[in-house]
Amino acid sequence: MTKRPFTRRDALKTLAAVPAIGALPAIAQGAPEASLLASGGPDRAEKIAAAAKKEGTFTWYTSFAEKDVPAVVDPFEKKYGVKVRVWRASTEKVLQRTLTEAAGRRFDVDLIHMSSPEMEALHREKILQPVNSPHFKQLLQGAVPSHREWVATLLTIWVQAYNTNAIKKEDLPKSYRDLLDPKYKGKLGIEVEDQEWFQTVALSMGEQQGLQFFRDLVASNGISVRKGHSLLTNLVVSGEVPFGLTVYNYMAEGARKKGAPVDWIALDPAVARSNGQGIARRAAHPHAAALFYDYFLTEAQPLMLGMDYVPINTSVPSPLATMPIKLVDATRTLDDMDKWGKLYQEIIIKRSGT
Repeated sequence: MTKRPFTRRDALKTLAAVPAIGALPAIAQGAPEASLLASGGPDRAEKIAAAAKKEGTFTWYTSFAEKDVPAVVDPFEKKYGVKVRVWRASTEKVLQRTLTEAAGRRFDVDLIHMSSPEMEALHREKILQPVNSPHFKQLLQGAVPSHREWVATLLTIWVQAYNTNAIKKEDLPKSYRDLLDPKYKGKLGIEVEDQEWFQTVALSMGEQQGLQFFRDLVASNGISVRKGHSLLTNLVVSGEVPFGLTVYNYMAEGARKKGAPVDWIALDPAVARSNGQGIARRAAHPHAAALFYDYFLTEAQPLMLGMDYVPINTSVPSPLATMPIKLVDATRTLDDMDKWGKLYQEIIIKRSGT
């Protein structure tokens, strides 16, 4: 029997198995790193930069796309003279490693960056510390939770990508309900873990009406389920999946710019999930981490726009700024994970073909 892969839901469920994490001692009161990172003083930036240079390095756990890591890390290292030790993996693996190390009282990581629901999970496990950055005022509304233990850094928007050889522009749907048309039978694809998108779209229709819509869609036209957004994007490009329901905007746009026969639309509501970052409570290099933290919210934002990510900093013009975007609620995702995970499995996964 093939071993089932470890998923985001599995990683979040491991929280119940590590109750000792919540008992981790906090940073000693009055410690310089605690007061400086939470400070709003006018000399905060200068003090952090000076302390960061003394530390010289920090460790960054991130789910940021591997190919894009050098584009944000190299300019930082060159400008500030601080070395970034990067451990890059999927969101579920970043969460799993962070939780496992914390449970074992191992404190290697300084800065953590991954999807916001997982960042909120780390807050609940008391693995992060509060930060008060002067750059928060430049960010989109909702980017900073009240506890300030993580902050959103960018948006990933689920869009509907289509193969231009298989589907004509005049045949594109104007709404989600248009997908019930028989002309989409056998043409739809979805990623296996996109329950947050499913939950947000269903709730936008009214919960019961939304759930019935998805039941009708699977029953009438079917949905091919695939593992991995890169794979789903590639299958849209090849035409094997003519219409992908949950393709990441930057993947679809990147393929289009390379000349692939693919384009995309965003049905209303366009659902977005933020990535977030937070500094570990027991960080060995908190100032270097804080320097990169502020850099990621400011100087790195135009760089990410150039890689087709959607920036969180409102001073950076975004081509998707006028799009009606519905942001996934990280807290609600965690609280309702079991309910919507079961519904996604029952309505989409178990009844769909591959």
